[in-house]
Amino acid sequence: MPTFLTGLPLHPLVVHAVVVLVPAAVLGALVVALWSTARRRWGWPVVVLAGLAAVSVPLATSTGEGLEHNLPRTPAIAAHAELGDQLLVFVAPLFVVVLGLVLVERLRGRPAERADGPGTVVAPRSSRRWIRPAIVVLAVLTVALAAVSAVQVVRIGDSGARAAWGDVHYAPQPRPAGHRDD
Repeated sequence: MPTFLTGLPLHPLVVHAVVVLVPAAVLGALVVALWSTARRRWGWPVVVLAGLAAVSVPLATSTGEGLEHNLPRTPAIAAHAELGDQLLVFVAPLFVVVLGLVLVERLRGRPAERADGPGTVVAPRSSRRWIRPAIVVLAVLTVALAAVSAVQVVRIGDSGARAAWGDVHYAPQPRPAGHRDD
C-alpha cells in the first residue's frame, strides 16, 4: 500500500476508517449481543460493519508502517505502532463471534424440519438444546471483545495524538484583565 498520496501521508486519512468503523461495530455488537430482537433485525448489518472494521485495521497498520519508516524513530511512535499492531487481535475475533452469534440466532428462529413420507425421520427438539447456551457464550464473548476493542482504539488514538503532537496542550489560557474578543 502506498505511504503517500499526492505528497500527503495516507495513514492519517486511512485511520479515520478505523476510528469510525471500530466504535460503530463495537456499539452494534453490544446491541445485538444484549438484545435478541435487534439481533434478528440488525444482526447481518452489524456483521458487515464488524467485517469492514476488521478489514480497515490492516490497511491502517500498513500505511502506518510506511509512514513510520519515513519519520525519525521516537518512543511515542514506537508505542503507537505497537498498540496499533495489537488491534486486529481483538477486532477480527469480534467479527467472528458476532457472525457466530447471528448464525446461531438464525438457527434458533428456524422451525424444526419436518419431512413427510414413508421412511422419514424427524429430529427431536432436544437436539437443539445447545442453541441457548451457545447464544449466551457468544454474547458474553461479544461483550468482552467489544469492550477490549473500544479500549484499544482509545489507547491507539491517544498514543497517535501524542506521537503527532507531542506535549502540545490546547487548554484555554487565562486572558489578561480587560481583554475582549473582537
